[in-house]
Amino acid sequence: MAKVLLIVGGGIAAYKSLELVRLFKKAGHEVTPVLTRGGEHFVTPMALGALAQSEVHTSLWELKDEVEMGHIQLSRSADFILVCPATADLLAKMAAGIADDLATTLLLATDKKVVVAPAMNVRMWQHPATERSVAQLKIDGVTVIDPDEGEMACGEFGPGRLPQPDAIVDFLTKNGFLGTK
Repeated sequence: MAKVLLIVGGGIAAYKSLELVRLFKKAGHEVTPVLTRGGEHFVTPMALGALAQSEVHTSLWELKDEVEMGHIQLSRSADFILVCPATADLLAKMAAGIADDLATTLLLATDKKVVVAPAMNVRMWQHPATERSVAQLKIDGVTVIDPDEGEMACGEFGPGRLPQPDAIVDFLTKNGFLGTK
């Protein structure tokens, strides 16, 4: 059983995080969700928490034990951190070492492996700034799940789609992040 700290970024693909949590739980894994401010526009803490059977963390300032550096404990209590979907904004902040909210603070404070599943418009994915961010993250040891190619919510076509949740679980299993029940 793996302990997953799941950071849900903002973007239309955030709805897939609900199915991802369901698959993790079905396989016997523990999920602690962190919902970014952007993610809250696409999924609710109530839905995410109900599926995860866990408290959903949304703000650095709402952690009960922040006086005792709760963000450090949260960042280190999981076996690994999965950022899904990882937006261009989150990737850029991670690559630059910016820690201006709970999600980015957790990512900077962790001593665990980090996996990102990017999802964004094809032009954003192919932009040199995003390419630089992804290249830097790989240098820093972050595992990147390549996005799928297909039709986007905006109607464009190309790489940038979040892979289906079962494909993400398969990737994590094949790469040793998830064990078996």
